Amino acid sequence: MKEFFQMMRRFISPYKKYVIGAVGLNLLSAVFNVFSFSLLIPILNILFKTGDSEKVYHFMEWGSGELKDVAVNNFYYYVSQLIDKFGPSTTLLWLGLFLAGMTLLKTACYFGSTAIMIPLRTGVVRDIRIMVYSKVMYLPLSFLSDERKGDIIARMSGDVGEIENSITSSLDMLLKNPILIISYFATLIVTSWQLTLFTIIVLPGMGWIMGRVGRQLKRQSLDAQNKWSETMSQLEETLGGMRIIKAFIAEEKMINRFVKCSNEYRSATNRVAMRQSLAHPMSEFLGTVLIVLVLWFGGSLILSANSTINASTFIFYMVILYSIINPLKDFSKASYNIPKGLASMERVDKILKAPNNIVERTDAEHISEMKEGLEFRNISFSYGTHEVLHDVSLKVRKGQTIALVGQSGSGKSTLVDLVPRFHDVQAGEILIDGKNIKDLVVKDLRGLIGNVNQEAILFNDSFFNNIAFGVDNATMEQVVAAAKIANAHDFIMESEKGYDTNIGDRGCRLSGGQRQRISIARAILKNPAILILDEATSALDTESERLVQEALERLMKTRTTIAIAHRLSTIKNADCIYVLYEGRIVESGRHEELLQKNGYYKRLNDMQAL
Repeated sequence: MKEFFQMMRRFISPYKKYVIGAVGLNLLSAVFNVFSFSLLIPILNILFKTGDSEKVYHFMEWGSGELKDVAVNNFYYYVSQLIDKFGPSTTLLWLGLFLAGMTLLKTACYFGSTAIMIPLRTGVVRDIRIMVYSKVMYLPLSFLSDERKGDIIARMSGDVGEIENSITSSLDMLLKNPILIISYFATLIVTSWQLTLFTIIVLPGMGWIMGRVGRQLKRQSLDAQNKWSETMSQLEETLGGMRIIKAFIAEEKMINRFVKCSNEYRSATNRVAMRQSLAHPMSEFLGTVLIVLVLWFGGSLILSANSTINASTFIFYMVILYSIINPLKDFSKASYNIPKGLASMERVDKILKAPNNIVERTDAEHISEMKEGLEFRNISFSYGTHEVLHDVSLKVRKGQTIALVGQSGSGKSTLVDLVPRFHDVQAGEILIDGKNIKDLVVKDLRGLIGNVNQEAILFNDSFFNNIAFGVDNATMEQVVAAAKIANAHDFIMESEKGYDTNIGDRGCRLSGGQRQRISIARAILKNPAILILDEATSALDTESERLVQEALERLMKTRTTIAIAHRLSTIKNADCIYVLYEGRIVESGRHEELLQKNGYYKRLNDMQAL
């Protein structure tokens, strides 16, 4: 429960007024409930002529004795006055109507306490989901590369849903039931302290049995949620790789993998559900055992010579005791549900509490333009223990175009990812106009940079919104102008709704060249000072490459450009070409200079010529 209350403190603050309202209404509900049950005693006395029927009650001044004795005496005084005036039958009717009125007030307060908790429950779940999404937005790419997308989706859907089902649904139980239990126990003590003492002695043993049954539930729930994540990851991989699956006739293989994941999830869920379903019958049985024991002990008291309780009061005591069973059962149900939710919260917290090593200094400087250029000074970087870049140094003057070439895995993409601080260098520094990029505001830094990647990353939205992505208040004229420069305007206008046409999931309705030209138009509209081209044309056919290359040449004018390329023909005119091999710069110079060196670049050029 300690973990639960720690979690609630994190998320409950904006909803304190709902909690206060729920506590107040539950308190009123408990008071009305006790008063309505207290009417059972005079009703039973009138019906069965039990109690001290010969006794004459006189009104006692409030404060003239113990509150309990004065209240009971005066209550019986008013009942006896009603009997004398209207007769037993009419008095019974009045008491019944009063009981119905009390019950109406009790149920109205109960409904109010439940209704007032609904905005809290839905609000907490919404807040958690938004917090997870926002956290994912600001986490470094290294976190996302270490985690499976399906697992992150599972945590935002299945785990957050489990938090709603098991924890927030238990909130009203945890607010209502302690109030009811305390109210009922206080009534039991006032009615007969001997019977209550006996109940308190018996109750902890039953609580220990319930706790022992539910102890492993959190661990089993965590295992079930992990299996759910595996299932979601399998589904995400399948949808993303459907073309390859069909091409390699691997449908049956993937189905078998999914069936295995689903069976493992089912088995884990069965174990959790089995243990959870044990809560109700066990609490029902233990509650009945408690009633039987108290019935035996109370009966023994009544039958003894010096009885401190009469039959009607004992029946009232048993009604109150039985009424306390339901809150106790709900409490035990909550104690079963909460561990399931805490297991999900543990998985969600892996995202919420994930460290973000891209830290912005409190005194970071703003930057709006690059005046001189960009410099990599003695850069080294590793993924874990694997060193990707070693002591790399190079300079790019403003307006200059440089190219990075080399075999796959030589560190080219990693080097350009360091500029917008997708990762931070472990040694050395990157400077813009002589200022370390770690000393700059991250938003301003990334505002200077435009990316065109090998895989055009588009969104399931219109042409207009994809081109205007990240640019606030872009006009149609600006978007059209950017599309024309990117050689994209013609095929956009040929589509069904022009710039308002939806391009499908990841641009699936477009060809590779069209997708790339949309991403170039997006970079043109952003108008960045530094342009990073990461294999922008390597996946295109000759005609598409020509159109895209034309668009890139227009985009590169007056901009500082870093181009990664495998096709050396696309970077022949670069101001300087840097050749990377196993994380080090082994050659640099213009295209003709590197050919004359007869080194690594010359071998790459000859292989492509062949």
